[in-house]
Amino acid sequence: MFPRPIAQSTPAVRGLYQIALPIALILWLFPLLGVAMTSVRPASDLAQGNYFGLPSSFAWHNYVEVFQNSPIGRYIFNSFKVTIPTVIGTLVLSCMTGFALGIYRFKGNLLIFFMFVAGNFVPFQILMVPVRDLTFGMGLYNTTMGLALFHIAFQTGFCTLFMRNFISALPRELIEAARVEGVAEWQIFWYIVLPLMRPAIAALAVLVFTFIWNDFFWATVLTTSASTQPVTAGLSSLNGQWIAAWQLVSAGSIIAALPPVLMFFLMQRHFIAGLTLGAVK
Repeated sequence: MFPRPIAQSTPAVRGLYQIALPIALILWLFPLLGVAMTSVRPASDLAQGNYFGLPSSFAWHNYVEVFQNSPIGRYIFNSFKVTIPTVIGTLVLSCMTGFALGIYRFKGNLLIFFMFVAGNFVPFQILMVPVRDLTFGMGLYNTTMGLALFHIAFQTGFCTLFMRNFISALPRELIEAARVEGVAEWQIFWYIVLPLMRPAIAALAVLVFTFIWNDFFWATVLTTSASTQPVTAGLSSLNGQWIAAWQLVSAGSIIAALPPVLMFFLMQRHFIAGLTLGAVK
């Protein structure tokens, strides 16, 4: 039913695995390595067609020029203005909705839960026009607040699914014992359930931060100016109409990728604990 561990396989399978694994790893990392090499490649190499070879010299000044020749600092600040409120908003809402749907049994519980989940199956392209018109009507088009509010609304469904299933697995004896002692419902949530949800909250924080920071589709649909565009949409402005400064785009891409990478390594222990909690019960 389950695949056998590699250590228990035949010598031929183990040998094939040891050959295939580094090859697959190189193929998976090849685009990232290409971007990293291009970020330190001088513009003369690109003009001469040297796209994949070793650079003639390491142009570390590309990382300085990307700040001098573009408002990338503003783009990164805009990304934080969108991502941090989204992470906080989705975690607050999903913790409360997950608690309500996971603890209380009432008519329509599953229907409401399915409505939260159903939004995750709607293609982005279908929502593009109505969401754009809605932000126009509310005066939120081309604003970081409008982009953050949309992400909060859309990500809350996935986070509610995660939190509801996590809270449902908690021992109900804790809740019942607190109720017998006369503890109020909000105190049960704040003092009993919320501390137990820390691994799940950490895992969701990393996931949502990465999703929103790397979003490109909605960043280009709902923002148009350098004063509001996140870094993923703003990097496209580094290419002119006639000249493409790929070395600057690559340097900007590496810089833009650092915050979610740092976020993951800072929260790695909590992230893994949140994803694997209850996996062996």
